[in-house]
Amino acid sequence: MSPTSRPLDIVIIGAGIGGLSAGIALQRGGHRVRLFDRVPQLTPAGAAISIWPNGVNVLAKLGLDEAIKAASGDMRGMSYSTAAGELLTRFSLEPLYDTVGQRACPIARTALQAILLQACGPQHVTLGVSYETVEPLDDGVRVTFSDGQQIKADLVVAADGTHSRLRNHVVGREVQREYCGYVNWNGRIDAAADLAPEGEWTQFVGEHKRVSLMPMGNGQLYFFFDVPLPAGTANQREAYRDDLAGHFSSWAAPVQRLIERLDPAIVSRVEIHDMAPISSFVKGRVVLLGDAAHPMAPDLGQGGCQAMEDAWVLARCLDGDIGLDAALQRYDAARAERTAQIMQRARARSQVTHGGEPQATQAWYQELAAETGERVIAGLAKTATGGGELLM
Repeated sequence: MSPTSRPLDIVIIGAGIGGLSAGIALQRGGHRVRLFDRVPQLTPAGAAISIWPNGVNVLAKLGLDEAIKAASGDMRGMSYSTAAGELLTRFSLEPLYDTVGQRACPIARTALQAILLQACGPQHVTLGVSYETVEPLDDGVRVTFSDGQQIKADLVVAADGTHSRLRNHVVGREVQREYCGYVNWNGRIDAAADLAPEGEWTQFVGEHKRVSLMPMGNGQLYFFFDVPLPAGTANQREAYRDDLAGHFSSWAAPVQRLIERLDPAIVSRVEIHDMAPISSFVKGRVVLLGDAAHPMAPDLGQGGCQAMEDAWVLARCLDGDIGLDAALQRYDAARAERTAQIMQRARARSQVTHGGEPQATQAWYQELAAETGERVIAGLAKTATGGGELLM
């Protein structure tokens, strides 16, 4: 039996949200961690991320909730309006926060990354180096890197993102991502009352498209536009404003102001992909975590949150003396089913929001006109509290 009661030597491939969260959690469990990322500097993709209460709960366990809350937006309400600007529903998120005992924290990705990196320890992170091979040994695993160095470890955590190469190693075949059918433009902009009310997540929906404005802290709003388009549509930064003006030409005044004021130089454009769930995150001494394990449509706002849950659960599974193999099996059982359900729900929500089933989308618009907030909050609470006993 491989003991987990002794400190383990752990290599983490990837220093994004999942990798850094795992680094912090595993260090708090007494383990030695070393993180490696192929990028020469950490520059997060996308302007911001909505950390829902389940993610904030993990950050609180890591001792970071005060720092996260100080740097995030204070989002207290939510609204939906039609493309023309007619209000469909507006409700408070306080019942959600009261139910789950934690609030949501929309935050700039750069701010989140800085907090996580500081907590993990920059001295444990090596940039500009990618892994080349992972070789199983009788008593661990050997990792060879692009700079020629070889490291023997007890465990390798693959947190190398949605394009993970280690995913194929674990699954034993090439795993293809799937296009969700829509393109997302996102960025940040100075908050203003003529764009969105203070403290509110404001959304406009219609024509199978969506526009969102969310408080992200520091006097700014995180915005995104979703448009159903074929994969491979032309992507030219200098055309972003014109493209959006064309897609949303008849939409409400706040949408027009947003398009006029945004800076294309700091806008990200992403074709949204996800993946069919895989049955296992573990192969020998290599374990998948975050987007490497479960890339999902962002329609539930759970990608980063599930990576944080992975990190905490993995660290808790390595507590005690049940043996490393048994600990990894416990992690696999706890996370594969949980994340599969959320991946499937996110894809289903994506199809409804973006016209994958046009009749369902029209029915959703009608439901929003009668929405009191109870149904939406029930769904958010279900997601926030469904992680199992290891997250209690």
